[in-house]
Amino acid sequence: MNTYLSDAEKIKEYVVGLRRYFHANPELSLKEFLTSEKIEKELDELGIEHKRTAETGVIGILRGKEASGRVTALRADIDALPIYEKNDVPYRSQNDGVMHACGHDAHTAMLLGAAKLLAAKRDELKGEVRFLFQPAEEIGKGGKLYTERRSETLGDAARVFGIHCAPDLGTGIVGVKKGINNASVDHFTINIEGKSAHVCNPSKGVDALYIAAQIVVALQGIVSRMTSPLEPVVIGVGKLEAGTGYNIIAGNAQLEGTTRNISEENRKKVNGLVEETANSIARLYGGKAEVVWEDFASVLINPADICDEAVEVINDVLGKGHVKTDREIYLSGDDFCEYQKECQGVYVYLGTGNADKENTRNPYHTNNFDIDEDALTIGAALYAAYAEKYINS
Repeated sequence: MNTYLSDAEKIKEYVVGLRRYFHANPELSLKEFLTSEKIEKELDELGIEHKRTAETGVIGILRGKEASGRVTALRADIDALPIYEKNDVPYRSQNDGVMHACGHDAHTAMLLGAAKLLAAKRDELKGEVRFLFQPAEEIGKGGKLYTERRSETLGDAARVFGIHCAPDLGTGIVGVKKGINNASVDHFTINIEGKSAHVCNPSKGVDALYIAAQIVVALQGIVSRMTSPLEPVVIGVGKLEAGTGYNIIAGNAQLEGTTRNISEENRKKVNGLVEETANSIARLYGGKAEVVWEDFASVLINPADICDEAVEVINDVLGKGHVKTDREIYLSGDDFCEYQKECQGVYVYLGTGNADKENTRNPYHTNNFDIDEDALTIGAALYAAYAEKYINS
């Protein structure tokens, strides 16, 4: 075993303090200005070169004493969610209506902790480590922004390693799953055009709200009747806006939702059926529908051999018996998949749940999400150990 975990325990107060700072000061996607400034300040104090990219992104670059030509990248997402926090804790969000409810505060703190650990061993490193502090994961844009700027971000990295908090796993357990880990994510907006009329005379109008309601119901039939029950599919509508008054037939309506799939074949089929359903129902009731798509993330697939590398690192840090290889596929998405299109990469899930600590088992994207902060030093150690293992091997 290496000493990274014991080294990380010595800087636990530093990493926990950072996590609490980021948690108390969350910022939405592409608006992470204060977050980026804090990251830059910490990298300055560590003597690590850094640069801005994509406006709110930060890339740290640490070069070892020897230049082996090996480069590895470590990624953490930094954005928060539009959620009003209900946790009654000293580090509660001070930005009402915005919350770190997916663990990105922890990811950022752990990566800075890893930067501190690696900076202390700079003379022992034989290559280059790139710290990718990525904005806009929650809206599926940050990964693409970074890979479009590969020379600035990944550079010559041949490996990329990412960590995500996992409240379903106990602290000290790390999920490393070969193959499919996360679903593809597509966002759709359906704009419905109808015709306003007095509510007492519906035949004189085209009810866009009624059309929208029928579409919401019909979309679930795609999942239950037009896709295989052996392959997970999600079609969710989270937002519906329509109408201007209680006694007016709605002339316009708008739906927003998402599809989730675990194969490109099904992704194409399901998205096509969403369009066909919306257009057919709108036409049936005299209206028009326009479906606008945004590609947020592809299916995230961990290569088997790179998973084996990660497991070896985890065993070196924690000892054997801490890896879970059969964590269920999660139908959320993550734009870490964009990096895997550029170089070999693995995404692991760090257990942050603890039945003895309030709210740490709560699911992502809830207003009382929290983590067991004892996991932070584990994450920092894993980031650092993975980087050193690759560039020094």
